[in-house]
Amino acid sequence: MAGVRTRPLAARLCADLYAQSRSRLPRTAVRRKSGPYGYTQAKALVYSKNGEPSDVLSLHTHSISPSIPSSSVLVRTLAAPINPADINTVQGTYGSKQPMTSLIGTAEPSAVPGNEGVFEVLSAGGSSSGLAKGDWVIPAASQFGTWRTHAVDDAAKFLKINKEGITPLQAATVSVNPCTAYRILRSYGPSAGLKAGLAMKPLDVGSGQWFIQNGANSGVGRAAIQFGKLWGLRSINVVRDRETPEATDALKQELHDLGADVVVTESQFLSREWKDRLAEITRGGREQIGLGLNCVGGKSATSIARSLGEGATMLSYGGMAKQPVALPVGLLIFKDIRFVGFWLSRWNQKDVEGRKHMIEDILNLIREGRFRDVPVEEIKWDWDTEEATLRNAVQNGLQGFKKGKGVFVFGET
Repeated sequence: MAGVRTRPLAARLCADLYAQSRSRLPRTAVRRKSGPYGYTQAKALVYSKNGEPSDVLSLHTHSISPSIPSSSVLVRTLAAPINPADINTVQGTYGSKQPMTSLIGTAEPSAVPGNEGVFEVLSAGGSSSGLAKGDWVIPAASQFGTWRTHAVDDAAKFLKINKEGITPLQAATVSVNPCTAYRILRSYGPSAGLKAGLAMKPLDVGSGQWFIQNGANSGVGRAAIQFGKLWGLRSINVVRDRETPEATDALKQELHDLGADVVVTESQFLSREWKDRLAEITRGGREQIGLGLNCVGGKSATSIARSLGEGATMLSYGGMAKQPVALPVGLLIFKDIRFVGFWLSRWNQKDVEGRKHMIEDILNLIREGRFRDVPVEEIKWDWDTEEATLRNAVQNGLQGFKKGKGVFVFGET
């Protein structure tokens, strides 16, 4: 037929055989992450303007070239948590903002949220990177952007960790909440012994060293309970009342199992009877509470301050209630209480080596079975996972009474 080019018989037979073999394969067996010419197919949650995650997050697909700079590495994400600070960053209410960029081919400058996560190295641009295929790494600095399937970046932006005896979920959740609690108790703990360095000996648990905290069932709260127990500190822990007495009792027992000495509900903590209960706990005030940890604000923060002993420190690292902290002036004048804030990102920038040692120390405690990671709720992220599923998981991240911290767990991507 004029104007029509026909393929040789052998080529047509090969094409037919290939099509038949493809039709017999189950669709789930197809690997999606390798594109044409060796390009890696990747997806990322992005936002180009601040707002509620359900309104501004979108799932962006892009390709990563197989040619990467000699100092860079290509990584795939194993797991990435959804922290309240990540959601606040998307909303635009966090203390720092992410820079917007078009480097991954978005229609307008955008950012990838996520401060925390663990990656596996797929390939290194050269030996100068210091990393090799199969290594596990975590972001070396905040706001790297972990809510994505793959990334390629300078090796200096990653911190290699020892993956032996550690699960991806444990590695993904080590660098924010546990590190916050670890650093706070090291720097502001009610014993001078806590400030002497990393090689700590447990204190005498009968020495009356107490700290008190609200939000005690949060990731930071659970970590503080465990570190306090390891380092000889006693803890008073405030939690919100659950929907039923049985659920409240179950939560109390859960924290006691972690090492909490006292667990009280917020209704008890804010009642008139709390002053008498506190006196009973501290043996009539003979044992002073030297440190208060606040992540709530409002009336809860005020009650924390009033519970402290003379010369104590009250430290705020969050404000989940979105209410101001009201502090009676008498506490400053007559009890000489100090009020400070703590932001882990700032401390990380000041002491890079200290951060590495801290993470190694916590991971070793996990391997030894002396530290338990926070309960998590896994959100599966495969290649076919829909945008709405991921977006809604983020939006729900600030809801109360969750089973655990939401964590993206990446499968075949």
